[in-house]
Amino acid sequence: MWLGPEEVLVANALWVTERANPFFVLQRRRGHGKGGGLTGLLVGTLDVVLDSSARVAPYRILHQTQDSQVYWTVACGSSRKEITKHWEWLENNLLQTLSIFDTEEDITTFVKGKIHGIIAEENKNLQPQGDEDPGKFKEAELKMRKQFGMPEGEKLVNYYSCSYWKGRVPRQGWLYLTVNHLCFYSFLLGKEVSLVVQWVDVTRLEKNATLLFPESIRVDTRDQELFFSMFLNISETFKLMEQLANLAMRQLLDSEGFLEDKALPRPPRPHSNISALKRDLDARAKNECYCATFRLPGDERLDGHTGCTLWTPFNKLHIPGQMFISSNYICFASKEEDACHLIIPLREVTIVEKADSSSVLPSPLSISTKSKMTFLFANLKDRDFLVQRISDFLQKMPSKPPGNSRAGRKASIVDSAPESSPAPQEVSEQPASPTSPLGGLQGSHAQEAPTASQGLLKLFQRNTPMEDLGAKGAKEKMKEESWHIHFFEYGRGMCMYRTARTRELVLKGIPESLRGELWLLFSGAWNEMVTHPGYYAELVEKSTGKYSLATEEIERDLHRSMPEHPAFQNELGIAALRRVLTAYAFRNPTIGYCQAMNIVTSVLLLYGSEEEAFWLLVALCERMLPDYYNTRVVGALVDQGIFEELTRDFLPQLSEKMQDLGVIPSISLSWFLTLFLSVMPFESAAVIVDCFFYEGIKVILQVALAILDANMEQLLGCSDEGEAMTVLGRYLDNVVNKQSVSPPIPHLHALLTSGDDPPEEVDIFDLLKVSYEKFSSLRAEDIEQMRFKQRLKVIQSLEDTAKRSVVRAIPGDIGFSIEELEDLYMVFKAKQLASQYWGSSRPAAVRRDPSLPYLEQYRIDTNQFQELFASLTPWACGSHTSVLAGRMFRLLDENKDSLINFKEFVTGISRMYHGDLTEKLKVLYKLHLPPALSPEEAESALEATHYFTENSSSEEALQQEEQEGAGNDIQEKRRGVYIGQHLLMLVEVSGWRLIFFSQLAEEKGTSPPDYRHYLRMWAKEKEVQKETIKDLPKMNQEQFIELCKTLYNMFSEDPMEQDLYHAIATVASLLLRIGEVGRRFSAWSGRGESRDSAPEESEPPAPHPPQDVAQELQPPAAGDPQAKAGGDTHLGKAPQESQVVGEGGGGEGRGSPPQPLSDDETKDDMSMSSYSVVSTGSLQCEDLADDTVLVGGEAHSPVATTHSGGAVDTDWCISFEQILASILTESVLVNFFEKRVDIGLKIKDQRKVERQFSTSSDHEQSAVLG
Repeated sequence: MWLGPEEVLVANALWVTERANPFFVLQRRRGHGKGGGLTGLLVGTLDVVLDSSARVAPYRILHQTQDSQVYWTVACGSSRKEITKHWEWLENNLLQTLSIFDTEEDITTFVKGKIHGIIAEENKNLQPQGDEDPGKFKEAELKMRKQFGMPEGEKLVNYYSCSYWKGRVPRQGWLYLTVNHLCFYSFLLGKEVSLVVQWVDVTRLEKNATLLFPESIRVDTRDQELFFSMFLNISETFKLMEQLANLAMRQLLDSEGFLEDKALPRPPRPHSNISALKRDLDARAKNECYCATFRLPGDERLDGHTGCTLWTPFNKLHIPGQMFISSNYICFASKEEDACHLIIPLREVTIVEKADSSSVLPSPLSISTKSKMTFLFANLKDRDFLVQRISDFLQKMPSKPPGNSRAGRKASIVDSAPESSPAPQEVSEQPASPTSPLGGLQGSHAQEAPTASQGLLKLFQRNTPMEDLGAKGAKEKMKEESWHIHFFEYGRGMCMYRTARTRELVLKGIPESLRGELWLLFSGAWNEMVTHPGYYAELVEKSTGKYSLATEEIERDLHRSMPEHPAFQNELGIAALRRVLTAYAFRNPTIGYCQAMNIVTSVLLLYGSEEEAFWLLVALCERMLPDYYNTRVVGALVDQGIFEELTRDFLPQLSEKMQDLGVIPSISLSWFLTLFLSVMPFESAAVIVDCFFYEGIKVILQVALAILDANMEQLLGCSDEGEAMTVLGRYLDNVVNKQSVSPPIPHLHALLTSGDDPPEEVDIFDLLKVSYEKFSSLRAEDIEQMRFKQRLKVIQSLEDTAKRSVVRAIPGDIGFSIEELEDLYMVFKAKQLASQYWGSSRPAAVRRDPSLPYLEQYRIDTNQFQELFASLTPWACGSHTSVLAGRMFRLLDENKDSLINFKEFVTGISRMYHGDLTEKLKVLYKLHLPPALSPEEAESALEATHYFTENSSSEEALQQEEQEGAGNDIQEKRRGVYIGQHLLMLVEVSGWRLIFFSQLAEEKGTSPPDYRHYLRMWAKEKEVQKETIKDLPKMNQEQFIELCKTLYNMFSEDPMEQDLYHAIATVASLLLRIGEVGRRFSAWSGRGESRDSAPEESEPPAPHPPQDVAQELQPPAAGDPQAKAGGDTHLGKAPQESQVVGEGGGGEGRGSPPQPLSDDETKDDMSMSSYSVVSTGSLQCEDLADDTVLVGGEAHSPVATTHSGGAVDTDWCISFEQILASILTESVLVNFFEKRVDIGLKIKDQRKVERQFSTSSDHEQSAVLG
């Protein structure tokens, strides 16, 4: 890259000059490339160890003048290719220009100006430079890619100097954090350490300090434990590593969500600024924290924040804190956690004005809302800019707020001013607006459901006056009054000041008349409801009458949802629950429906209308309990892990006992998923839900710890899980709410209670008080930190479970061991995941649906399969490998969706590794037939067919040679194999090879026993597999040409390469003659007669000879087991023993040798056979004229095309049995296909490729990486 010219006084220290001209010098740093000796070794080590400000590129270009001792750097490069490009540009564009200057000062000034101009041109479209020179960061990114072999799509986020502890020895080097990998490189005194870890493989990430590793970061995978230390800023590094690991876990958990957000850490324009990607990740983290703190919708984007003070009228103080501004909200959080939180929706803002500054109130800003509340901020650093940003956002707000047409009760939430707080009965008695969005329900129902405007509790509760309820009624009325006083002082609606006083009131219990309203406010569901008017009604209309797996599960669970409550003992409540759950399943098909959602939703419907319950469910499932209700309940498992960790910290004496009993996994899911609603009396659990909507998951964990603490003595005395569950069940059944004004509802869980002495009742408010007193040290930030740690464990544990399930689904006869299958699965999954973050595949292959069966979750497309095939196949075919991989993919893709799963993948790989010779050849045979062989590939073989279909010898010469050799002895050298009811004989006579099909009964003894086990395999195949050899279609000429191409390419670089080439040339020529004679014979024989005869037949088939060529075939002996095992072979009619089939007409003498080849086909030993033209390169083998054969056989061609020149011969065809029998005649081919190959080594090599364990190339060994 071009550099701003800087002065260099000592140009040759630690540098070697490689090129020079009168004005420029190209230098290489010592220690790079070849040689260098001890000096180069030390320089390379220093370059790696030194910090970023001292790092240097391995190449540079200096500007010099003849009489000056001063040099100027003008360019540097991380590779020879890059620096050469700059050098050539200088030579082509500047040398002639510089020669016309008179003085050296003018030359130097011109060069410096030119270089600055080039740099300015390159950077004009980039963002302003950050604190660090962007050139250094770009250089580091290039070195990272080169050193670890990363593609262009892999973006560097940041890099840090640190030490990697290898054993007890620290290796100083550089840690590179990319979007998908953690990489480390060190070069110290000749010792090189190169390390790459994918974030999706990380199972543990911790920052800790020990005596051995002071202030270190620990990174665990399934295979290794890594420790890094000596960071300049370890907190920043660890935070970034957390963010990247979280992104990877999301990729495993939610593929679709990952795809939606994966562009966030990749800006649309490439930035050389070091902070570009890191800034985006920091913005993501801040945004998530902002939305979680103020319970805002997930799509809200934080614009910025600034320090300020807020005037709080309830205590007359200016509270310091932070103001946050986003596109739809202005929020404030005090520095003290409970002092004050404030949320101002911009849709409620009416006036934003700058007040007069004073020494008491510098830079004040006043914001007024529709509810006649005014908020005064002060001490704003950049007030004018802030006001402009707020003004910009206000202009984008819709002119007519969508919430104006809400029900009267809803309007009171937003519009009620602190000065005039309405009475609760006024709120409840206001009728629903006729333009309410729930009017959309009328489209699918005869009348608007009562649940559209109010909660079920009001519909099914007796209207008993508070005075008649005695002390309970008085207590409830006091709660209502306390809240109305709070509304008067702190405001009502979204703009309420939320303080420690608010929490106190929540802990004392929310009155039932206000419960639904406050749940909406504290959860943030109100914001989404008012900004999406009519959304719920639209969902209900769309989902009505639709069927899916989710709706089936919903119907099954409807009558299990609080059946003890009268509201759900009739169709009104059931129908409302059905609509809400179905609408959410249609809104979020990723979750759909999960058990426990029905219990939570039924409680929400008691205190709110259908639409309010729907948006509360949205807030619960998508924000407050993330990932709780997906198919694998990951969120609940994560919080279960947190609960176990907290039990170890707070109740260490009980923790070990609980682990031994295995109780925590059993209880925590039911407690967390249903917020205690399924295990505790309804009136008591509702109080916990009150606190949950205000405080979040912290309350659930605190209460769970308090329950264990209260039962510690009994739990320590338990002997098994059942006893412990009974203890906890009885305790929870007796947690009561003595202040509840609702009639008591029998708790079905209480049926578990047994014994004569029921346990003492526990007041829910006492339990909450104890939980806050003993366990209030829990902080939301700590819980999020623990969630990250547990999420790594849980998701990786689920991935291991998925791997075991997939491996178990693979048939036992696949041939691979369990360990090999697991390794193959990891390679297969890594290939699919790589497509997500490097985007090299079709969307269908990228998306992974976690709701699918484990076997279908990971699937790869043809490009990914070709990459895996090339590295795993035992049949390496050089450049032909990709072609073979494409055919294998088409063969495996039975459903034609252009994707294959792991089972299909393993099936294809196993066929090449396991099984006998017949099985392997069958696979190879199928790869050259449709559908594996595409029509385009078959057409390419037409160009080569004329080499095999045209023979320069004449028919007369053929007949003459046959007659001359009629008297030769054919028993001299003989090999054979049984095929069906015939014996295939190969006889060598005076250098000629001949093929005979003889009667089995007379010639069976001549077959060597070495190959008889293949017949047994064929028999076994017929018993086990549906597909037999007979079922395989015949291969036409162009398909055979493609098969020859594959075989030729398959033997390159084999130790027996020459022998294999000779053998395959022999077999190919043999098979070509078989097909040729079969073509001629089929022309004579006609097609009206059956080709097959069963081994058990006692009578031969009716003869149908063409003239005197074909003669009657005799069946095998009745007791011959080999004949029965072999079965029929589709070989069709053949002459009797010792009859060689020749050309049509006459003169076919028995035992006559075939016609010799023409001169063009009988070259010396080093020449290329005419039959090898099919290959892509030259074929050197022995004289193939001696290998010419003449074979009897029948050919049936389904295609009807003319046979002329290079066109396909319509009658030419070869059967699988003929190919197999021919290959069996060559032991070197048999040994090649029966040779065992260790797939474990290939898997290791592939995993190295996937994890990018590559070193720098560029024809030199780099000894530096900064």
